[in-house]
Amino acid sequence: MSHLKVGDKSPEFKGVDQNGNTVDLNQFSGKKVVLYFYPKDDTPGCTAQACNLRDNFDVLKDKGIEVLGVSTDSVKSHVKFIDKFGLNFTLIADENKDIVQKFGVWGLKKFMGREYMGTNRMTFLIDENGIIEGIIAKPKTNAHAEEILEILK
Repeated sequence: MSHLKVGDKSPEFKGVDQNGNTVDLNQFSGKKVVLYFYPKDDTPGCTAQACNLRDNFDVLKDKGIEVLGVSTDSVKSHVKFIDKFGLNFTLIADENKDIVQKFGVWGLKKFMGREYMGTNRMTFLIDENGIIEGIIAKPKTNAHAEEILEILK
C-alpha cells in the first residue's frame, strides 16, 4: 500500500482528464482536493463509489472540496463512464501509471485466487497547501462522501 502518511506533502502530479485537458495539483492551490484512486471504470464497486461522490457532490463542493478520480483507464473509457452515470467531477486517465505509482496505490492484488498488478482503492484528502490531511485506505464504496466529510470534522 501507499508509503504516504497524513502530514506528508502530496506528490506533484500531471494527468489528462476526460476532456483531454492537462490537470495538475498546482491548479488547486488554495483548495481542498479529494484525490481518489479506483481500479476500473464501469465495474460494480467503482460505479457505486463514483455515484456516491456524484450524489454528494454539492455537499463536498460547499465545503470547498474538488473531487478528482484517478484510474489507469483511457480518456475514452472515462468519457463513457461519465456519460453513462452522469458523473459531475473530473476523472484523470493515468494509462502510463505515473500517478498511481507516485501515490503508492499500484500493487499486487488478489481476486478469486489469482494474483495480478492493479490499482488499490484508496483516497487522499489534500489540504489547501498541498499537505495530505487524511487517507482512507479502504473506502466504503456506498458511503465514501460520508467518510470524507468525517475527516473534515
